[in-house]
Amino acid sequence: MYKQNFFSRNARKKNKSISQINVTPFVDVMLVLLIVFMITAPLLTVGVSVDLPKTKAVQLNSKGDPIVVSIKENGELYIQERTIEVSQLLPRLKAISSGNKNLRIYVRGDKDVPYGVVLDTIARIKNSGFKKVALVAKLEEN
Repeated sequence: MYKQNFFSRNARKKNKSISQINVTPFVDVMLVLLIVFMITAPLLTVGVSVDLPKTKAVQLNSKGDPIVVSIKENGELYIQERTIEVSQLLPRLKAISSGNKNLRIYVRGDKDVPYGVVLDTIARIKNSGFKKVALVAKLEEN
């Protein structure tokens, strides 16, 4: 009789439902999604196609999103991906920055654009009060 009670008690324990949530599959899915987004996010940056000159300079570490001003080979001027007139450059930059003069502005000029045009653009941006203006170039492949 003792053996019968012992087995019936174990049988009741085995049939009892577990009331805990298993989070392991959830964590696995979240880690896979994190990895997928970490890989695809840098590939989603789209911009104006500009043939940048190459340099051996070290890449700058920067935080936040800068404003990118691009100058194409034919002289067209872009802020981010939008075409603008040269006379509208400074008013648009001031409107985008909301008065923040410490916002980073990157100037990208096609390698066939005259150097004076790129320098003139940088000078106008700096003279309007923006403090962080930099040139962008491709790193030279060895």
